[in-house]
Amino acid sequence: MKVDIWSEVTCPWCGLGHHRVERAVERFEHGNQVEVVHHSFPISGSFPEGRTFSTREALLRRYGMDGSQAEAATMRVEALAEREGLTPYRVLDNQVGNTDLAHEFLAHASAQGKNRAAWDAIFRTYFGKAEPVFLLKDLLKLADELGLDRDQTRQALDQRRYRQQVQDDARRAQRLGANGAPFIVIDGRYAVPGAQDSDTLFDLLRTAWADTHPTAPVACDAPVCGPDGCAVPEHA
Repeated sequence: MKVDIWSEVTCPWCGLGHHRVERAVERFEHGNQVEVVHHSFPISGSFPEGRTFSTREALLRRYGMDGSQAEAATMRVEALAEREGLTPYRVLDNQVGNTDLAHEFLAHASAQGKNRAAWDAIFRTYFGKAEPVFLLKDLLKLADELGLDRDQTRQALDQRRYRQQVQDDARRAQRLGANGAPFIVIDGRYAVPGAQDSDTLFDLLRTAWADTHPTAPVACDAPVCGPDGCAVPEHA
């Protein structure tokens, strides 16, 4: 069974949604047969490349939130993350910026068989350590951590080799009904918008599994009752 999840690197609900998917799969009795595949859904293209802003400044510029509103919004996510064992999870005291290059890095890492590891690493770096993931030097550091060839990674990003793939990935999510991130599709049939709690995701995993793995009755001669009464086998 396959779980597809579309995310934005700097979206705090995406980092939490990623964590919740992982927990749901861990609890699922057939979790070892579930493939989790991450996809890009960039929503920070309005930020200029090469510059970063504090989360406070970004929330003010984009949504008109003042300091107290920004604290209330981000502290809620941080508190939820801590309650679910995702700590540290730093949202307010962080930087935001254009993530296009980061998504191209993730596409490159995925092409090298590092999809899940790369997304784990970038969320851990950004939200766990509050370290930047926007510039080439930041991404080359992640490449080293993942064991990717540094020169090949640099070349792929310099040439913007995966730009079209990232855009196509996001458009695919939109065709499936996504208008934001995170966006999760379970086994190609259940679309789940937003960072649903792990219990909801766990139940959907079970439902999707039951859809494709129906219980098969076993033929036997045991006693049974039906609409017309109860059968009594000769050797009950």
